[in-house]
Amino acid sequence: MVGKKKKAKSSGFALVTIPARRGVATHLKKGQTIKVVNTHGSQVVDFWAFNADHSGEFMSMEHCRVGLGRYRPKPGDELITNQRRKILKFLEDTSPGVHDTMMAACDRFRYEQLGCTEYHDNCTDNLWEALAAVRFKPTETPCPFNLWQNTPVDSVGSIEQLRTVSKRGDFVRFKALMNVVVCFSACPQDIVQINSGRPRNAHYQITN
Repeated sequence: MVGKKKKAKSSGFALVTIPARRGVATHLKKGQTIKVVNTHGSQVVDFWAFNADHSGEFMSMEHCRVGLGRYRPKPGDELITNQRRKILKFLEDTSPGVHDTMMAACDRFRYEQLGCTEYHDNCTDNLWEALAAVRFKPTETPCPFNLWQNTPVDSVGSIEQLRTVSKRGDFVRFKALMNVVVCFSACPQDIVQINSGRPRNAHYQITN
């Protein structure tokens, strides 16, 4: 799905809507930067990045956790692919820095397990549809970098699913370290409380 564009106040680059419950994708050249905005403060955004020249190489949360020695990236970190090559640099984060790298993208099977009897929008389908719109075909659905998702591990190893701790207008910014295709899904989860029960839109902006 192609996001709606509007002129950004801070620069000549377009501010693009990531519609609630839907996904968008775009190309970034090596050296370009992109800002992702939690417009309403309560929205989780699933985030993927692929080598634009080889769809089988992508930003890998499993490899990032090993390379970084922790499960939560922060500004200054270089995120790596499933071939352990640098793909993005995490430049800036105005939020409290609570993000997730462990949870798989939601899919129709997840919502069936949660009791849905009809089709429910989901991040997996959003990924594939958004990439198809920019004529890019992935080989699989990687684990996303779940921006602003508050799913901590407690003292006994259980994963909690809590509301975001970010605020309206918080943003993160990344730099492409190779030519990439990036995709964002404004997570449609409205059963558990990670989006405060109400999926909202978000925005991104290519900043150079």
